[in-house]
Amino acid sequence: MYNAAGQIDKDQLVLRFAPLVKRIAYHMMGRLPASVQVDDLVQNGMIGLLDAIERFETGLGAQFETYASQRIRGAILDGLRENDWLPRGLRRELRRVESAISKFEQEFGRAPAEAELAAALKVPLADYQKILQDARGHQILSFEDLVENEGDDFFERHFADEAGDPSKIFEDGNMRRQLVQGIDELPEREKMAMALYYERDFNLREIGEIMGVSESRVCQLHSQAVARLRVRILGEGESKKIKARRNG
Repeated sequence: MYNAAGQIDKDQLVLRFAPLVKRIAYHMMGRLPASVQVDDLVQNGMIGLLDAIERFETGLGAQFETYASQRIRGAILDGLRENDWLPRGLRRELRRVESAISKFEQEFGRAPAEAELAAALKVPLADYQKILQDARGHQILSFEDLVENEGDDFFERHFADEAGDPSKIFEDGNMRRQLVQGIDELPEREKMAMALYYERDFNLREIGEIMGVSESRVCQLHSQAVARLRVRILGEGESKKIKARRNG
């Protein structure tokens, strides 16, 4: 991947890793509404690939592919955020869902079932499930979704700068531990859906076939699982802020 002058041949790298961009784009497309065009995801992903090539200069093996994958996903997420395609009304509904989850867990010390959440929101179960279905794509699980400052890049802070702030690294490590524990405590069907999607790389249709449910039902399970995880991560972060203000 070097030219005659001994420099990295960026054009060859783009050709080599373009299939990676498409694979990530189509995988993410499985969680997005039909109004989103996969070509737009690929275009944003290519921007991420070019950014990765510019920034990463030491080795072009598996380590680069891992780094590039994160940049590609990040660029696609940035493009989705800029388009702001989720209606404000639905955003409010999702905040209500997360608030209901948080309140229920604090009161009963366990994760609420769907019917219990629907009752807490005072809506029929079918209406609650429709909220989850409509939220398809909003709750894309990644570090960018779970940190409070969307512009804060985990990889930028710690991998591009080897002398990162140890306290920040510790905080992110703690967040990861919370996330792992939160996933482990999900209801079994939600945990299975998450594992098949994120660990086994199956798409929603394939997961539905394995679980014996429809693709839309898998989408609902995914949205609800991420709502639970957001409550766990962001909720604990907010509690720490409140305590800090009180102690200050």
